[in-house]
Amino acid sequence: MRAIRLHQHGPSQDLRFEHVPDLQPGPDEVLIQVKVAGVNPVDTYIRAGSQGYSASFPWTPGLDGAGIVLATGDQVSAFTQGDRVYCAGSLTGTYAEQTLCPETRVYPLPDSATFQSGACLGVPYATAFRALIHRGEASQGERVLLHGATGSVGQAALQIGIHLGLKVIGTAGSTKGCNQLIALGAEAAFNHRDPEHWEQILRWSKGGGIDLILEMAAHQNLDRDLRLMAPGGRIVLIGNKGTVEINPRDAMQRDVDIRGMVLFNASLPDLKDIHSRIFRGLTEGWLAPHIEKQMPLSEASAAHQAIADGQTGKIILIP
Repeated sequence: MRAIRLHQHGPSQDLRFEHVPDLQPGPDEVLIQVKVAGVNPVDTYIRAGSQGYSASFPWTPGLDGAGIVLATGDQVSAFTQGDRVYCAGSLTGTYAEQTLCPETRVYPLPDSATFQSGACLGVPYATAFRALIHRGEASQGERVLLHGATGSVGQAALQIGIHLGLKVIGTAGSTKGCNQLIALGAEAAFNHRDPEHWEQILRWSKGGGIDLILEMAAHQNLDRDLRLMAPGGRIVLIGNKGTVEINPRDAMQRDVDIRGMVLFNASLPDLKDIHSRIFRGLTEGWLAPHIEKQMPLSEASAAHQAIADGQTGKIILIP
């Protein structure tokens, strides 16, 4: 089979399209023919050996993908050959024509959902569900700010938040991004490059503040986020690339909680709950990933470079 391979940490140009041996499943593993692979920023961190991530080489990127079950190990009971599935965690990487996954990280893909949609679910939608529900404890009617909402996690959270009956607003880095958020259903959108956007958000809340913030760039925003909060508000930290100085009294005065979150810390029961919600959303039709760009698998290096250049929205790869 063919797969993208990396032999040491390095730039996106070091990703190579190579022929590698076909895979065979272990006792509790599922072998999937990959129809579509999802590209996530975390893939680029692992490739570069940055943000605390590393890999064992040779390495094939990719945690997310969707396709058809080719074979299963003798201890696998939930799936059989020919099943349509998506994966949220791969042992061998999804930037390939085949991938091996633990049975616990494979989920059924409804007939109504495309493989393209299935490849978008593992990291973005699971992160958004965990941030909103498990860590953020969002309640119907609350005011929710997605700070950096045009990325795939932000768009997923916007879709989920609207379905949950939340009052969702978002920020973007351009007028085009703000317009996109409005088109996707946000109640309001603000350009985070405008220094006045903090005051604009407070005016939108009519002075009541924000109940829940999902923060994609804590190193830039956490200090000001604290001053946006309603009493008892929560800030869930999803993304960060450095340090930030805050005044703890801004949290103390409002009884604000700052809650860290990494998807990889989710327990198996939490993941089961998250992916059952994803399945319901797919079958009911309100969960529909937006795909920004589709590329051939051979152009994986260009996909990683697009993320480095600030590409927002979801990129998928077709083997």
